[in-house]
Amino acid sequence: MDMDSPFILINLKTYKEGMGSNAHRIAAAAETVAKESGAVIGVAPTFTELHPMSYHYSIPVYAQHIDPIAPGAHTGHILPESVRSAGARGTLINHSERRLTLADIDACVQAARRLHLESVVCTNNDATSAAAAALGPDYVAIEPPELIGSGISVSKADPGIIERSVNAVRRANPNVKVLTGAGIQSGECVKIAIDLGTCGVLLASSVVKAEDPEAVLRDLVSLI
Repeated sequence: MDMDSPFILINLKTYKEGMGSNAHRIAAAAETVAKESGAVIGVAPTFTELHPMSYHYSIPVYAQHIDPIAPGAHTGHILPESVRSAGARGTLINHSERRLTLADIDACVQAARRLHLESVVCTNNDATSAAAAALGPDYVAIEPPELIGSGISVSKADPGIIERSVNAVRRANPNVKVLTGAGIQSGECVKIAIDLGTCGVLLASSVVKAEDPEAVLRDLVSLI
């Protein structure tokens, strides 16, 4: 992955618009726009889509979660080794809809590092961003939970939290990159986020629920 290029990571969550053939329509759109623009566009589908998406598309595919477990008797859990063998490039950790304890975040980051999975630790403010950065993930993704799915962009509503989080992460570990999320819906939102020191965005509904995901993605990369 070209780490100098802006990074857009689309979380498909468990929206019906992001499952099955719909998921593949989004991945195909992401692949097209990534090739056109030079931006890196990844997707985080449901677990059952990890292998087919990793196989069919050149874009990076991420898991939505891993559990801090080793192979063994853990029925119903998400084994990091399984995510890696399915072809995933990386994983979200501690998303606001799948919170973990600090000890479990640390264990997941370590497992991801051992398995050569890129780790994206989600946080909700500058203090937790600093704590997450100290664990050495590849990315910290700052998402104020009150703005997730709101249609109100964090880039516009609360640019200060982005600046503070970027600074906090740099102080804790300058090697960790920062993404921002929550309400990202336009090229202007993405440009503001990058101008504030992030390397890209984590978003979901504005792409997943769009009638024309390819058009939305083209707009998202239009100013970068």
